[in-house]
Amino acid sequence: MLLTRAIRVKRSSNNTPFVIVDAAMNDLARPAMYGAWHDFEAVKPTGQRMTAHIVGPICETGDTFAMDREIDALAAGDLAVFRTAGAYGATMASSYNSRGFVAEVMVDGDQFAVVADRILPEAITSAERVPAWLD
Repeated sequence: MLLTRAIRVKRSSNNTPFVIVDAAMNDLARPAMYGAWHDFEAVKPTGQRMTAHIVGPICETGDTFAMDREIDALAAGDLAVFRTAGAYGATMASSYNSRGFVAEVMVDGDQFAVVADRILPEAITSAERVPAWLD
């Protein structure tokens, strides 16, 4: 699964809100690439439901996980998960827009271990160089 946090719930003119999460198309590319379905649910559901568009924070049309999806009602700050992300997230992830990579955690029952550390955006941008002739 891919753990994410709702950043904002933005009301739109057509009354279908956008749930903006901190995960993005660089973390889970399948929905943006070919409309793959990943179940999405609140970590602590309240029993209330809503229909919403689930999108990431990258300003790209493709940074969309689901449109008109019935989901657990969420508010800014709530944790949620995309189910069945698994290896698809890790193997297809990118540093698009110099975004970092999420940590990978393996879980077996009540045991867990970090199997790949998070790579921060600063680590990605520190490897970039500006040619001297652009100064």
